[in-house]
Amino acid sequence: MLSHAFEQGVLVITVYDDPGIGGRAKLLSRISDMVHAYRPASVVVVLDEPAARASMVGVILRVQRLCSRLGLLMSVATHNAPARRLLEAAADESSTSLVIHARIDAAIAGAAALGMAA
Repeated sequence: MLSHAFEQGVLVITVYDDPGIGGRAKLLSRISDMVHAYRPASVVVVLDEPAARASMVGVILRVQRLCSRLGLLMSVATHNAPARRLLEAAADESSTSLVIHARIDAAIAGAAALGMAA
């Protein structure tokens, strides 16, 4: 369902599949555990094509709120243009902004640069 890596000081979490209705809470819990364990300056969530569904927007927004509460910068990367548009429309503007990228390398480089500046 997911994997993670630590690149350039950025926690990169890749979600490969939509976990379905019953698996979203577990996915959110696993991501939350990783964020708390690594305590990175920045987090990038990569949505692989099967995971880039409208149903994942809620999970991403909850992760955004978690990162905002912890003072972490958060980005999402997905090649799926409709998913990027949904995330942009739904992003919680009252918390730390959610940066959305089409390219994974750009998301990691941007998060690393912003993480060093913070």
